[in-house]
Amino acid sequence: MTAIRDIEVVVFDVLGTMVDEPGGLRSAIREATGLSGPTAADELVALWRRHCEQERERVRQGQRPYASTEVLDAGAARLVARHAGVTDPGAVARLATAGRRLPAWDDSAAGLERLSRRYPVMGLSDAGRTALLHLNAHAGLRWHRALSAEAVLAYKPAPEVYRLALDSAGCPPERVLMVAAHAWDLRGAQAAGMRTAYVHRPAGDPPTDSDDFDGRFDKLGDLVGALTGSQAEAVG
Repeated sequence: MTAIRDIEVVVFDVLGTMVDEPGGLRSAIREATGLSGPTAADELVALWRRHCEQERERVRQGQRPYASTEVLDAGAARLVARHAGVTDPGAVARLATAGRRLPAWDDSAAGLERLSRRYPVMGLSDAGRTALLHLNAHAGLRWHRALSAEAVLAYKPAPEVYRLALDSAGCPPERVLMVAAHAWDLRGAQAAGMRTAYVHRPAGDPPTDSDDFDGRFDKLGDLVGALTGSQAEAVG
């Protein structure tokens, strides 16, 4: 196992990296719509995620003012409800808060807890402040600090989001490790001078052959072992 040296602070992406975003949305959509078959629910999950990504991209391009993920999720919930024929206002309102109830991956809480014995660990998420607060509690993720991109009114990979983490870390960028399941996120962190580590997740964005990250890991436990220098510390 390749060790990653000279790191003082570890920063994690949250959505998709520490929590199962598609799986959580799928469960919320099934609850709201009563759908039982996987195909119909997956199509609505894809519709939800496509809407939110389009709106985030409009924010990045300056085509609309910043709106938090909770605002975007509310719009996605209304869109999904219309497609599924859901008219109950209570069901739509609960669906709009699905981003607060995404489940952690099986190894996330334990891996984070073990790593936090050796390093300050932070979450850096596009999730809005309120959504992130409830999400961390629901998923059992215990950070030394959890940072929302809402603080800088931007979405990754905008440079100001990574600077938010670097300002909190209080050490040179080359001593801060960004961990994510999304290669696009790591490229943004790399451009800000941060070290980078990719961890595979089922719904992530894998690196290409041209990506030069400090580490690539099949599971979170492998990353923990690389950072602590101890195979015994690995989880998952």
